[in-house]
Parts: sequence; C-alpha cells; structure tokens
Amino acid sequence: MSTDMDEAPSVAGSAQELLAPERWTGKISSDGWTDAPATIEVTAPATGAVNGTAGAADAAAVARASASAARAQREWAATPAFERAAVMRRAADVLERHAAEVRRWIVRESGSIPGKADVEIKASVHHLHQSTALIAGPLGHVLPSLTPGRTSMARRVPVGVVGVITPWNFPVVLAVRSVAPALALGNAVVLKSDPNTPVIGGVLLARLFEEAGLPEGVLHVLSGGADVGQALVVDPNVHMVSFTGSTAAGRSVGELAGRNLKRVALELGGNNALIVLDDADVDTASSAGAWGSFLHQGQICIATGRHIVHESIAEEYLQRLAERAARLPFGNPDTDQVALGPIINERQIQRVQRIVDESVAQGAAVLAGGARSGPFFPATVLRDVTPAMPAFAEEIFGPVAPVIVFRDDAEAIELANATEYGLAAAIQSGSPQRAAHLAEQLRAGMVHINDQTVNEEAPAPFGGFGASGNGGQFGGIANLEAFTEWQWLTSRDKATAFPF
Repeated sequence: MSTDMDEAPSVAGSAQELLAPERWTGKISSDGWTDAPATIEVTAPATGAVNGTAGAADAAAVARASASAARAQREWAATPAFERAAVMRRAADVLERHAAEVRRWIVRESGSIPGKADVEIKASVHHLHQSTALIAGPLGHVLPSLTPGRTSMARRVPVGVVGVITPWNFPVVLAVRSVAPALALGNAVVLKSDPNTPVIGGVLLARLFEEAGLPEGVLHVLSGGADVGQALVVDPNVHMVSFTGSTAAGRSVGELAGRNLKRVALELGGNNALIVLDDADVDTASSAGAWGSFLHQGQICIATGRHIVHESIAEEYLQRLAERAARLPFGNPDTDQVALGPIINERQIQRVQRIVDESVAQGAAVLAGGARSGPFFPATVLRDVTPAMPAFAEEIFGPVAPVIVFRDDAEAIELANATEYGLAAAIQSGSPQRAAHLAEQLRAGMVHINDQTVNEEAPAPFGGFGASGNGGQFGGIANLEAFTEWQWLTSRDKATAFPF
C-alpha cells in the first residue's frame, strides 16, 4: 500500500489549507472562531510530538452554543430543502479537494495508516451525499380521517438541536454520519469531538461546512472531555443526543438523556464473532479474520474480537492466521510503510497488554505478537482461548485475534451469542444457505456472510443490540427516523363550531 507521503502537504501549512493551524489554534467554532476557555495539545500517538494546540470548551461554552443553535435552527429548517442539500454537496466537494491534507492529519493525529484514512474520507463523502437523499423522498403520509371535511397528515419534522458526541478511532466519518443527516433534515448541531482528535474530529467539520456556506449558528464545534459531553447532554436547548463511544460512557449518556426526557441514539462497543465453518475456504477465511482483527490496530467497534473456528480446521486456520499476523509490520505510519500504527494512548495499550497477559496466565497460548513495543502493539494471535478468559469476554480494542474452537453449529451459535454485546458478526462457509440459517440465530445488528465484521455503507442502517446500543440508527433511511419526529397535522376548509 503506497503512502504517497511525499505528495501530502505539511501539517503546519499555509492559510490556503483547509486546516491551517492559524485558523483554529486555541479557538472553538461557535458563531465564528472564538477564543476557547481552555486548550488541548494535539499530539501524534506514534511519537508524542505536539502538532498544535486546539481549543477546548467548558459548560458555559456549551450553553452559549446550544442557545445560539436553537435560535438559528428555526430559520435553517425553513430554508428550502434543495438549498440545504446543496450545502451538503459542497461540503463533500471541499472534503474531496482537500483529501490529501485531511489524510495527513488523520495519520498523524489518530495513528491511522494512510489506506485507512483514505477509506474514512471516501466514506464521509458518501455520507454527505447520502444525506441529500433524505430530503428527496416523501417526508410524510396523507391519512384517512374519521372526521368529515378534515385533511389529516403525518409528517416528519426536525428534532431541533442535535448534540453529537464522537470518538477518536474514526473521527471524521463518525462525526459526518450524524452531522450531515441532522443538518440536511433541518436541525442545528452542536458537535463535541474527542480530546484525542480535536482537529480531524472537530475542526475539520467546522471548516468543511464553513467553506460550504452553512449559515452561522447552525453548527457549533467544541472539544473537551466528559464534563463537556455531560453539559451537552443535559442542556435544555439540546433535544436529541447522538453518541458513539464506549458502552460504559453510553450508559451514562443514556441515563442522563432519559432523566431529561431526550431522544438518544447510542452506538457503543462490540465483541464481534467471526464463525468459520468446517466447509469454509481456510485461506480466505484467515484473510478475512486478519483484516477484521488487525485493521487500524483493532481499534474499531466492529473489529473481529472472537474467531470461532470448527475443530476440524482449527489447526490450519491458526497456522495461516499466525503467518499473516507475523508478516504485518508496525511503526509510525507518517514516515514508514506499515500495516499497523500506534495504539491511541498509553492507557489503551496497557489495557490491551493486560487482556493478553491475563488470558495467557489462564491457559491461552501466543502464536504471534503478544507484547507491546513502545506505543505499538504487534498483530497478535491467541489459541486455546475459552469463554472464561478476558480475551473472550472483553472488548479488546487492540490488534488481538483470540481463536476459540467449536464442535458443531449449535455450539458455534452459543459461543457467538455468549456476550452482552450485539453489534456485528460474520460467517465463513462454503454453503451460503447453511450460513444464512446460522445468521438468523445470531444476536447482532449486522451480520455478513462470507465476509468479515468490519463493514459500513452509507445507505445501510448501522447499529447493534444489547450493550452495543439501541439499534441501527445511523445510515440510510434510519437517519430519517433518528433526526426527525412525527407531527400530526390536520386542516379543515372552514372552522366549525363545537358543542361548548
């Protein structure tokens, strides 16, 4: 995979660049670029180098932003739909024009390899265009009325102000997939980006829509920690919260939103199973398994967290998976041609190492990798994993492939469903019919046959069951349901007197 780093612009570039630091250093985007009450150092996880200083919000900044958004939302909702759609298309064009610059920032700020960054940019463009389709179709129904002379309609109307809270692992697309449909449907948005990625997860969104001509006040972009997120969730001007992140944080968001009677869309963690049946092509299946576990250092909610493999092919699968893992170089993706970049921060790499070490202490064996190297964790394969081990029970969020052996299809389903999560799953089989029968029994919001677990497409609903969230509320027509509300509207040609 070519990095094309020689063609990428430098991070500290000129004012003509979309993300030129002089635009955003020490600032937040809220009714223009204003001085922030606090700051965040923008660091490269591969080296620890400081690439800039972003602005951070506080509760007062959240209150000002949400009040401004509430005022701006009414006029934005009244803007003709084709004009709102035009802003989304222009934002997509801006992103495509500045793709090389954005890619460099994704690599340096999140530790992504360039290929993953390209996929994220392309997916974000797709979501921007997909959002325009939401207003191209019907937004309501004409209903039969039991009252003579009355016209009755049910129509979708904007929620109002949407608070969007996003994580660091896919900071661009996970912001765009909520911000774009919410804006297209007539809502205003207050976006809180993760403090690990304040530029590509926050500043970028502000700049895209600024360049696209979005009216001031409709989108506010803040960054900060949990305190800023909590202020956004409870703010009385925020009518809905779209949250993507860990299950633990999502429970807190759901509790706060419920206490304040707000709608909430939660896309949370996963511990996703890849089932490899005895009739699968082992080489192809091991390729799918390696991709699902090791892409972006396994720091993906839909990463393959458990490889559930039939006993008759388990040894061959383990051998091929371990060989693939051993061939994957790791290092700084900004300077080297690598397959795996750094883990996002020290706390997370310690967590990955703990899960591996505890599982080995309980009887698992390491076939590849297994130990950190500075900020990097090599692709790791564990055999002899059992449901009692952390490598089976926990969401690892690191490049670790635990392999569990099963005897028959019933046991495979039992193992796959033996988790509180229910986000994604995949099945490898020579018989699509057999795989489809098993897919019906999987408790997962997304199931992929003869594929792997890391899949996302803008037209498709994305989300999971159980501890993975409250259903597929992102993507395609699911966005219409998430970011609008039903309103019943009736009309009579002439006012009628009533008995009182």
